[in-house]
Amino acid sequence: MPKLISLQTGLARRVQINGRSVLTAIHKQSVAGLVALGRMGLSGDEQADWSVHGGLDKAVYAYPAEHYPFWQAARQVAGVGGLDESLPWGSLGENLSVCGLLETALWAGDVLKFANCALRVTQPREPCYKFNAAMGFSGASKTMAQNGCCGFYLAVLEPGHLSAGESFELLAGSRQLSVSEMFKAKMFKHLR
Repeated sequence: MPKLISLQTGLARRVQINGRSVLTAIHKQSVAGLVALGRMGLSGDEQADWSVHGGLDKAVYAYPAEHYPFWQAARQVAGVGGLDESLPWGSLGENLSVCGLLETALWAGDVLKFANCALRVTQPREPCYKFNAAMGFSGASKTMAQNGCCGFYLAVLEPGHLSAGESFELLAGSRQLSVSEMFKAKMFKHLR
Protein backbone atom coordinates (compact mmCIF):
# COMPACT_ATOMS: atom_id res chain seq x y z
CA MET A 1 0.00 0.00 0.00
CA PRO A 2 1.39 3.46 -0.86
CA LYS A 3 2.45 5.69 2.02
CA LEU A 4 2.88 9.39 2.78
CA ILE A 5 6.35 9.43 4.32
CA SER A 6 6.73 13.19 4.79
CA LEU A 7 4.56 16.28 4.59
CA GLN A 8 5.96 19.75 3.75
CA THR A 9 4.73 23.33 3.54
CA GLY A 10 6.41 26.62 2.73
CA LEU A 11 5.73 30.31 2.46
CA ALA A 12 6.62 32.42 -0.55
CA ARG A 13 9.83 34.39 -0.15
CA ARG A 14 12.24 36.36 -2.29
CA VAL A 15 15.47 34.66 -3.35
CA GLN A 16 18.25 35.59 -5.74
CA ILE A 17 18.28 33.52 -8.95
CA ASN A 18 20.68 34.43 -11.74
CA GLY A 19 21.21 37.87 -10.27
CA ARG A 20 17.57 38.84 -9.86
CA SER A 21 15.12 38.78 -6.99
CA VAL A 22 12.41 36.15 -7.55
CA LEU A 23 9.38 35.24 -5.42
CA THR A 24 9.18 31.48 -4.82
CA ALA A 25 7.70 28.96 -2.40
CA ILE A 26 9.73 25.99 -3.69
CA HIS A 27 11.61 25.72 -0.39
CA LYS A 28 9.38 23.42 1.69
CA GLN A 29 9.96 22.31 5.28
CA SER A 30 8.70 19.12 6.95
CA VAL A 31 5.69 19.50 9.21
CA ALA A 32 4.87 17.15 12.10
CA GLY A 33 1.37 16.26 13.26
CA LEU A 34 -1.96 16.87 11.57
CA VAL A 35 -2.08 19.48 8.81
CA ALA A 36 -5.42 20.83 7.61
CA LEU A 37 -6.18 20.37 3.92
CA GLY A 38 -8.62 22.71 2.17
CA ARG A 39 -9.66 23.03 -1.48
CA MET A 40 -6.67 25.30 -2.21
CA GLY A 41 -4.08 23.14 -0.45
CA LEU A 42 -2.39 22.61 2.89
CA SER A 43 -2.62 25.02 5.78
CA GLY A 44 0.62 26.98 6.02
CA ASP A 45 1.56 26.46 2.37
CA GLU A 46 1.78 29.08 -0.38
CA GLN A 47 2.46 29.17 -4.11
CA ALA A 48 4.22 32.21 -5.51
CA ASP A 49 3.11 32.03 -9.15
CA TRP A 50 -0.40 30.70 -9.73
CA SER A 51 0.13 30.71 -13.49
CA VAL A 52 2.22 27.56 -13.02
CA HIS A 53 1.58 26.26 -9.47
CA GLY A 54 -1.44 26.33 -7.18
CA GLY A 55 -5.14 26.85 -7.71
CA LEU A 56 -7.81 24.18 -7.59
CA ASP A 57 -6.15 21.74 -10.03
CA LYS A 58 -2.64 22.14 -8.61
CA ALA A 59 -3.43 22.60 -4.92
CA VAL A 60 -0.94 19.97 -3.73
CA TYR A 61 2.28 18.64 -5.29
CA ALA A 62 3.35 15.05 -4.60
CA TYR A 63 6.71 13.49 -5.38
CA PRO A 64 7.86 9.84 -5.29
CA ALA A 65 10.52 9.21 -2.64
CA GLU A 66 11.99 6.56 -4.96
CA HIS A 67 13.44 9.38 -7.12
CA TYR A 68 15.50 10.95 -4.33
CA PRO A 69 18.60 8.73 -4.86
CA PHE A 70 18.53 9.72 -8.55
CA TRP A 71 18.61 13.43 -7.65
CA GLN A 72 21.31 12.93 -5.06
CA ALA A 73 23.47 11.23 -7.72
CA ALA A 74 22.65 13.90 -10.34
CA ARG A 75 23.69 16.64 -7.92
CA GLN A 76 26.97 14.85 -7.18
CA VAL A 77 27.73 14.52 -10.91
CA ALA A 78 27.01 18.26 -11.27
CA GLY A 79 29.41 19.01 -8.42
CA VAL A 80 26.72 20.01 -5.93
CA GLY A 81 26.75 18.41 -2.48
CA GLY A 82 29.02 15.77 -1.06
CA LEU A 83 28.76 12.00 -1.11
CA ASP A 84 27.28 11.90 2.38
CA GLU A 85 24.90 14.82 1.87
CA SER A 86 21.31 13.65 1.58
CA LEU A 87 18.45 15.76 0.30
CA PRO A 88 15.81 16.42 2.95
CA TRP A 89 12.17 15.67 2.06
CA GLY A 90 10.64 18.64 0.29
CA SER A 91 13.84 19.49 -1.60
CA LEU A 92 12.01 19.16 -4.91
CA GLY A 93 9.31 21.57 -3.78
CA GLU A 94 6.78 18.85 -2.99
CA ASN A 95 4.11 18.97 -0.32
CA LEU A 96 3.78 15.20 -0.13
CA SER A 97 6.74 12.82 -0.30
CA VAL A 98 5.17 9.45 -1.11
CA CYS A 99 6.53 5.96 -1.56
CA GLY A 100 5.05 3.12 -3.58
CA LEU A 101 3.54 5.36 -6.25
CA LEU A 102 5.44 6.32 -9.42
CA GLU A 103 4.32 8.48 -12.35
CA THR A 104 4.24 5.40 -14.61
CA ALA A 105 1.47 3.87 -12.44
CA LEU A 106 -0.75 6.98 -12.31
CA TRP A 107 -3.40 8.41 -14.60
CA ALA A 108 -5.17 11.75 -14.57
CA GLY A 109 -8.33 11.18 -12.55
CA ASP A 110 -6.87 8.57 -10.17
CA VAL A 111 -7.66 9.29 -6.52
CA LEU A 112 -5.40 9.07 -3.47
CA LYS A 113 -7.84 8.12 -0.71
CA PHE A 114 -6.55 8.88 2.79
CA ALA A 115 -8.43 8.19 6.03
CA ASN A 116 -9.58 11.82 6.37
CA CYS A 117 -9.38 13.31 2.86
CA ALA A 118 -9.13 12.50 -0.85
CA LEU A 119 -6.96 13.98 -3.62
CA ARG A 120 -7.36 13.58 -7.39
CA VAL A 121 -4.37 13.33 -9.76
CA THR A 122 -4.54 16.14 -12.34
CA GLN A 123 -1.21 16.50 -14.20
CA PRO A 124 2.58 16.23 -14.02
CA ARG A 125 4.80 19.02 -12.78
CA GLU A 126 6.75 20.93 -15.41
CA PRO A 127 10.29 21.91 -14.36
CA CYS A 128 11.40 25.54 -14.47
CA TYR A 129 14.39 27.75 -13.70
CA LYS A 130 13.37 27.85 -10.01
CA PHE A 131 13.82 24.08 -9.92
CA ASN A 132 17.36 24.52 -11.30
CA ALA A 133 18.10 26.93 -8.45
CA ALA A 134 16.60 24.60 -5.82
CA MET A 135 18.68 21.65 -7.07
CA GLY A 136 21.80 23.79 -7.35
CA PHE A 137 22.67 23.17 -11.00
CA SER A 138 21.48 24.67 -14.27
CA GLY A 139 20.70 21.35 -15.98
CA ALA A 140 18.20 20.09 -13.37
CA SER A 141 15.11 20.99 -15.41
CA LYS A 142 16.50 19.28 -18.50
CA THR A 143 17.44 16.24 -16.42
CA MET A 144 13.87 16.03 -15.13
CA ALA A 145 12.50 16.40 -18.67
CA GLN A 146 14.77 13.64 -20.00
CA ASN A 147 14.11 11.18 -17.17
CA GLY A 148 10.42 11.73 -16.46
CA CYS A 149 10.83 11.91 -12.69
CA CYS A 150 8.44 14.84 -12.39
CA GLY A 151 5.96 14.12 -9.62
CA PHE A 152 2.31 15.09 -9.96
CA TYR A 153 -0.25 17.69 -8.98
CA LEU A 154 -3.38 16.94 -7.03
CA ALA A 155 -6.78 18.58 -6.66
CA VAL A 156 -8.56 18.29 -3.31
CA LEU A 157 -11.73 16.21 -3.67
CA GLU A 158 -12.50 15.88 0.03
CA PRO A 159 -10.93 18.41 2.41
CA GLY A 160 -9.76 17.14 5.78
CA HIS A 161 -6.29 16.64 7.22
CA LEU A 162 -3.08 14.71 6.60
CA SER A 163 -0.09 13.59 8.63
CA ALA A 164 3.21 11.98 7.74
CA GLY A 165 3.24 8.21 8.05
CA GLU A 166 -0.29 7.66 6.73
CA SER A 167 -0.98 4.92 4.22
CA PHE A 168 -3.48 5.59 1.46
CA GLU A 169 -5.35 3.72 -1.22
CA LEU A 170 -5.06 4.42 -4.95
CA LEU A 171 -8.49 4.41 -6.59
CA ALA A 172 -8.35 4.07 -10.37
CA GLY A 173 -9.92 6.80 -12.48
CA SER A 174 -10.83 6.47 -16.16
CA ARG A 175 -7.24 5.51 -17.07
CA GLN A 176 -7.21 7.41 -20.37
CA LEU A 177 -3.97 9.39 -20.03
CA SER A 178 -1.08 8.48 -17.74
CA VAL A 179 0.99 11.06 -15.89
CA SER A 180 4.08 9.75 -17.73
CA GLU A 181 2.42 10.17 -21.15
CA MET A 182 1.26 13.68 -20.27
CA PHE A 183 4.77 14.62 -19.14
CA LYS A 184 6.43 13.20 -22.27
CA ALA A 185 4.00 15.12 -24.49
CA LYS A 186 4.66 18.38 -22.62
CA MET A 187 8.44 17.91 -22.57
CA PHE A 188 8.77 16.86 -26.24
CA LYS A 189 8.85 20.49 -27.37
CA HIS A 190 11.54 21.36 -24.78
CA LEU A 191 13.86 18.52 -25.73
CA ARG A 192 13.93 19.07 -29.49
